[in-house]
Parts: sequence; structure tokens; C-alpha cells
Amino acid sequence: MGTADKKNNERLPYRGFDSVAVRHGQVRTAEGEHNDPVFFTSSFVFDNARQAADRFTDKEAGNVYSRFTNPTVRVFERRLAAMEDGVDGAASAIGTASGMSAILCTVLAFAKAGDHIVAARNLFGSTVSLFTRVLSRFGIDTTYVALGAVDAWRAAARKNTRLFFLETPSNPLGEIGDIAALAALAGECGALLVVDNCLCTPALQRPLTLGADVVVHTATKFIDGQGRCVGGAVVVDDAERYAALFNILRTAGPCMSPLSAWVFLNGLETLSLRMRAHSAAALAVAKWLESHPAVRAVHYPGLASHPQHELAARQQKDFGGVLSFEVHGGRAEAWKVIDATRMLSITGNLGDAKTTITHPATTTHGRLSDAERKEMGVGENLLRVCAGLEDVDDICADLARGLG
Repeated sequence: MGTADKKNNERLPYRGFDSVAVRHGQVRTAEGEHNDPVFFTSSFVFDNARQAADRFTDKEAGNVYSRFTNPTVRVFERRLAAMEDGVDGAASAIGTASGMSAILCTVLAFAKAGDHIVAARNLFGSTVSLFTRVLSRFGIDTTYVALGAVDAWRAAARKNTRLFFLETPSNPLGEIGDIAALAALAGECGALLVVDNCLCTPALQRPLTLGADVVVHTATKFIDGQGRCVGGAVVVDDAERYAALFNILRTAGPCMSPLSAWVFLNGLETLSLRMRAHSAAALAVAKWLESHPAVRAVHYPGLASHPQHELAARQQKDFGGVLSFEVHGGRAEAWKVIDATRMLSITGNLGDAKTTITHPATTTHGRLSDAERKEMGVGENLLRVCAGLEDVDDICADLARGLG
């Protein structure tokens, strides 16, 4: 939360999530604008040499350079932090250039050469590649365990374990991690629990309130909601952790564009409405697929048949817009379903108003080895769908073209 918000917190005339999503963090300029302005500037001027020196050395708060202090980005950071932790919470956020840069900033802020990470086996493919193929070159080791097996996390932890890292629900199989249980275990092990909240967003799940230490977002997905911009964010509720993150952002430079921040701010205003609509559509599509004879299995935490349905219902407000399903056969049969669609968008992205479909084994998880994909359960017959905002009957009819 920004300084101005803290100063006036007792007088804020709202507390509700949706009110925060629409109103929080904005500081109007002398122009009296109603919408949030976009500050297109690389740098800022100072009143005098003393003020410049104080700003550069952090003796005085204020704008310095848009790589790490931009008013439009700052409003997005304040609003997202309040949505994760409430207007009375202690959370702060940094906006980043992408979701992957948010994950990288997190690791750089809280781990160093010689440290160890315990991570869920079913992380997003690019995250696995970052941990296994990039961070390992700098002496940061990662052990992968089953997301839902708390005992496996305990067994994998070492004296040098600094982070527990998970994504819940997982992408693409919709597996659920028990955030509260893993938060308690991470605390026992002296590690920080990092939760990638991509598929739920704070509209459906607030990991900080369940005990998580760090929340990572890809704003590219549901926060934007229309597939327009790339961005990410990291949210923490501890001043020292925020300082560590801000130092990485300031010096390494994975900054969010002011225009992207403005787009994401507009996305936050409708986030709650859209997530409820995405969830309703995904559940309807999942139920339809579950009854289709050409479908071998459906993976969606909103289904009563999902093995972690009750856990998802406890820690989420709804079940999200992403589901996956397996067809009988292999790659050829899966590709047949994709190629037969006429309305769905064939793309690896998700979180759009438009329903998307992809074949994870050859796209989002295509750079992983066969063994890694097998261990994750990402088979050649698996398809992922992100239910958009079209008519559900049209979504099902489009899928039916290739399932006949």
C-alpha cells in the first residue's frame, strides 16, 4: 500500500474486494481525471540538486526513473496488493515485464548460489525450464515433488532450502496444493512459501491470507483478460521482503511498461465479474466433456469427481476457467479435435475473453523431455481449454466437431 493510502486509510470509504479493484491506489493529478492516467516518461525532474540527491539515495520518497518508479505502475502495484491482502493489510507489490520475470525476481531476491528450492512437479513448463536449465547454472538446485503430497515436501527439504514453490491449481491438470499446510511446513523448514496464483487471481484465491509468504502473478492472463499485454507481479506482506524484491527490480531492470500497467488496471476493474463467468463456463464445459464417450478423463477441480475438489472448495471462492481433458488415443486424436474447431482460438495463451485450446505436450510443455512430461502427467492425448466468455453451447459445439 502506498504512503498516501496508509496516511488516509482510516478514511477510505470502502473495504470490499470489488470496490478495491475499481478504486484503490489512484491519486488524481491537478487535471482531475476520472480514469487512471498513463505516465509516458522515462525520467522525472527535481526541484533542486538536493532533492535529486535525496531521491537517488532513498532519503526522500518520489519518482526517479520509470524503470522502478512510475506513477501508473505504482497504482497497479498498490491496487493488486490490496486485492491480495485487503486495504488494512501490509502487502506491497512490484510490477514486472512478464510473469516469468516475476518468478525470476522472486528467486533472485530470496535465494543465492548454494541454496535449494523444493518445487511442485507439475509447474508450468517455462518455470521448470527456468529452474532446471537456467538457475541450476548459477548454483541453485531444485527438487521436484508431487504437489499434493505434503510428506514429500517435508522429505525433500534440506538445511539450505530457501523456497517452496508451487502453482495451484496447476497448469494444465488442475491439481491443488494445500496452501495452509505447506505454509506451516515451509515455516518449520525455514523456507518461504511462494504461490503462483495465475489461474485463480486474487478474485478467487488469496494465498497470503492462507499463510503464503510470496504470491506471483502473470498479469498477461486473467488480470488483463483480453490478451493485450504481457506483464507480471510479485506480492509480499513483509517490508524486508519487499525491499529485497524492489532492489532486484531496480538493478536488474525487468520493469513493467506504463501502458501495460494501465491496461492491467482496467482489467482489475472487471476481474471479479470475469472470473465468476470463466468459472461458470468452465464447469459447464467440464461436465459436458465428462459425459462425452470420446473423452477418457476430465481434469477440473470444480467437478465432484476431482480428487481434490473439497480442498479446492475450501481455499478458493470458485474453480477458475482452465480445464483439461484426455481423448482416447494419442497425439493424432488430440490434434484432430484442435484442427476441427472453427471458433476456439488455437493458442498457448489463456485468460482471454475468447476460449482457447492447445496441446500442452507440443506447446506449453513442448521443451521438456519426454520423461519430464510423463512425470507431470502431460500425455500426448491431453488437451487444455480455457473457457472464455462466449455462449457455452457454442464452445461445446465447437469441441464436438472433432470428438464425433
